[in-house]
Amino acid sequence: MRVISGSAKGRRLRSVPGEGTRPISDRVKEALFDILAGDVVDADVLDLFAGTGSVGIEALSRGARRAVFIESDRDAIATIQANLRATGLAARAQVIRTDVFVYLANDPRQPFHIIYIAPPQYQGLWARTLQALDARPGWLAEDGVAIVQIYPKEFEPLALTNLQLVDQRRYGSTMLCFYERQAP
Repeated sequence: MRVISGSAKGRRLRSVPGEGTRPISDRVKEALFDILAGDVVDADVLDLFAGTGSVGIEALSRGARRAVFIESDRDAIATIQANLRATGLAARAQVIRTDVFVYLANDPRQPFHIIYIAPPQYQGLWARTLQALDARPGWLAEDGVAIVQIYPKEFEPLALTNLQLVDQRRYGSTMLCFYERQAP
């Protein structure tokens, strides 16, 4: 696992010890950032269930203004912090150890342009997270995108009021689902 492009290009990233996280593959991460293209520059990024921090770090490397990493696991927090130090991107990052749903229950101070959601599989956490964002749409900027990384068999259509599915991409055993705010 490495940073693919930008100021930290080629830097290796540590993995979280154990079997609890499933980092995004370099192939899927490269495809994701090809889709996002110039939308990353000066973006505020929220990396939920951050794991290794790979997606938020890639965004920072490519010019995101800041990234907030939300993770509850102590080993994952230590890994994110080590990866931020190794890439020299820690100054534009905030790492918060808390439960994603506790964090999202608060009112946002400011919206994020990119929200990345990569929860543990087969627990329905991706749907709960989108429902939490749908209930508080202010987390997502009006021109922003929320992206969910899931195993394709987990996908099911969700009845959302403020968010809508606008794109889906499948890369082997990984599916990326893109949600945007619906026009009022």
